[in-house]
Amino acid sequence: MAGRSSRGAPSGGSVELLVVGLGNPGSEYAATRHNAGYLVVDELARRHGFSRARRGYSGRYAAGLIGGRPAGLLIPTTFMNDSGRSVAAALRDLRLGQRELLVVHDHIDLPFGRLRLTQGGGHGGHNGIRSIFELVGRDFDHVRMGVGRPASTDPDIVAGYVLGRFDEPRAEVDDLVRRAADAVELWAAEGVEAAMNEVNAGS
Repeated sequence: MAGRSSRGAPSGGSVELLVVGLGNPGSEYAATRHNAGYLVVDELARRHGFSRARRGYSGRYAAGLIGGRPAGLLIPTTFMNDSGRSVAAALRDLRLGQRELLVVHDHIDLPFGRLRLTQGGGHGGHNGIRSIFELVGRDFDHVRMGVGRPASTDPDIVAGYVLGRFDEPRAEVDDLVRRAADAVELWAAEGVEAAMNEVNAGS
């Protein structure tokens, strides 16, 4: 989402849902595996003609409609391991609970191209999810985007892998982003259980 500076929290009107895409700020991280969530939020904003993003909640925020429901889109511009601060501030100001929150993020324990829509679950070593657990709680929904994992379990190699750019062809990455955005739309329109049945059966 393109950003525009503003002071304080953005005024996006009342929303019923909050969709958060995780990543790291800065051009050096653009289009890396760890920024998959950013790509999905950008796709949703484009599809649904969201208002121009404004700065607030230590991130970039915009409001619009997804699945006929008023929704907020948030990209934290903290670094990944501080994502919870942004998410907690948004939930507090928008007066939403964990049940109205969906977080979209990369997941190395799924092969590239696989998707899983889940209720709760562990952080799987993901520092952004760990931060949200610490400041918000664990009772929210996830769209987990499979990016695969390197052969090594060495923490430095794993970190370099998720912070690296996709090896797969651009068309396959675009397809993964498109399907993840489709999953968010199903979640908003049909609820998590119905969306899980469709998304998880098809991936």
